[in-house]
Amino acid sequence: MSSELVRPNFEPFIALADKAARALRDDMIASGHRAGFPELALSHSAVFSTLGPEGARAADMAARVGITRQSMGEVVRDLVRLGIVEMVEDPSDRRAKLVRYTGYGEKVAQAGFDHIIALEKELAAECGAADLETARKVLGRVREMLTPDPA
Repeated sequence: MSSELVRPNFEPFIALADKAARALRDDMIASGHRAGFPELALSHSAVFSTLGPEGARAADMAARVGITRQSMGEVVRDLVRLGIVEMVEDPSDRRAKLVRYTGYGEKVAQAGFDHIIALEKELAAECGAADLETARKVLGRVREMLTPDPA
């Protein structure tokens, strides 16, 4: 059987988005290491991206980031072992546990947030604020288009 595959003659959006996301994640971890937190790993971003200052249940965090409860549990246990987060009783339901930052974890998280803020400024300077905002809108719209409607 002979067929001609028709490949795009441009770099597909999916490839560009994937490479950009990978570069951003790698940069985030490298920044944490440079800031004095060599224990940080890529998997930890599942917690850092979903854990607010008031704490959260691991199951809720897993749902927000789109991973299984078991996977989130593994990441949380690793961060507990590293002294970055702790598990405490949920005051609204004594049977449940909340994940929250330790004092050390707040320092780690703040270093990450500081890097994100600085990187956003650098991206705006490099690309222009208007182009950065357009890119943000395009990526948001792509996510909306391709995310199945829960209804």
